Amino acid sequence: MTQQLTPPTTGTRTSLWRSRDFLLLWSGQTVSEVGTRISGVAVPLLAAGVLDATVFQVSLLTFLAWLPYLLFSLPAGMLADRVDKRRLMIACDLGRAALLLSVPVVALAGHLTLPFLYAVVGLSGVLTVAFTVAYRSLLPALVPADGLTSANARLEVSENLAALAGPSAGGVLVGLLGAARTFVADAASFLASAVTLLLMRHRPAPRAGGRVPVRAALTEGLGFIRRQRILALVLACTATSNFFVMATRSIEVPYLLRVLHASPATIGLLFSLGSVGGLLAGVLAGRVTALLGGARTIWVSMAVPGPLYLLMPLARPGWGALLYAVGTAAFAANAVLFNVAAMSYRQRVTPARLLGRVNAAFLWICYGAIPLGALVGGALGTRLGLRPALLVCVLGMWSAALFVVFSPLRRMRDFATT
Repeated sequence: MTQQLTPPTTGTRTSLWRSRDFLLLWSGQTVSEVGTRISGVAVPLLAAGVLDATVFQVSLLTFLAWLPYLLFSLPAGMLADRVDKRRLMIACDLGRAALLLSVPVVALAGHLTLPFLYAVVGLSGVLTVAFTVAYRSLLPALVPADGLTSANARLEVSENLAALAGPSAGGVLVGLLGAARTFVADAASFLASAVTLLLMRHRPAPRAGGRVPVRAALTEGLGFIRRQRILALVLACTATSNFFVMATRSIEVPYLLRVLHASPATIGLLFSLGSVGGLLAGVLAGRVTALLGGARTIWVSMAVPGPLYLLMPLARPGWGALLYAVGTAAFAANAVLFNVAAMSYRQRVTPARLLGRVNAAFLWICYGAIPLGALVGGALGTRLGLRPALLVCVLGMWSAALFVVFSPLRRMRDFATT
């Protein structure tokens, strides 16, 4: 049977700022996100700049990083609903740290190859799937229901702070230390995350009853989503957006290197500037949601920033590369507002016993689209050229808004309290 977790019941402001467990989770995730953003720059630069990978071979790294979501999300949801989520997250952090540390060790020995890098990225992706499912299912046990929007907004702010600092730091570290040695920073961030989780006092409540059969456990989350029309539409929107976002991400480093002739440090700076939109949106997410309403925020955040995405393929070498940062900033703002509103709604309407499996079902479809998008992005970049391929991808990103614009959400301001 699933874990029955009881969230605190104090006021939102008090519970978030005086909740030791939430603050530990928040701080650990902030550090971990910085490390992840550093390796997000180091991995493709290591492949393209050191191992002489082609555009398609670089896109395969993105494919392998996200393929585990397609293969393992549903089993991970079942696992997260049956074991201590905190211990599962600690094990995943330690495993990822060990895998990442192997890259500079093998590089120093002179045996680093593209297949080895593929293996590290793929195995790390498996552990990331289990961690992410457990992490998103643990949060409602740490904060009250009316604090979920604020908690999710704070975590989104941390992600975007990491996106602001991490790529620039990654570009500088790659320039100073080399791409392989830069992996040490990400490994250290996972170790820091594991320490904060070890310090948490939260323990799951006792389980009741017998276990759900494996086949039913794997499909129960999907069945719940099918019965919730709004969740199903949000799922379709997110999956479409993720597909084209990762098609874009799979070719953006080659595009910036080979078309805009940007240096590694400049690439990191552009990524950091692009994250400013998400950072501001995270800070203002609570106010925007209160002003527009949760339902309206979902479709407005998807539709309004779309025209600015077109600045990404319009970017030019030199100062014109800043157009790329403006386009990514618009998308980052969209993503934060959408994610906070949609995630908070999902956490509120889903029964605690199903939350792990519902989160896993979302990850399976939404993140399962990502490796396919990465392959398509690499194929488009190879066949059409990087700039035309990028134009196709950003138009696809904007098209995801159609699922929520032409839906019952347009006639709603907010969601009914459940």
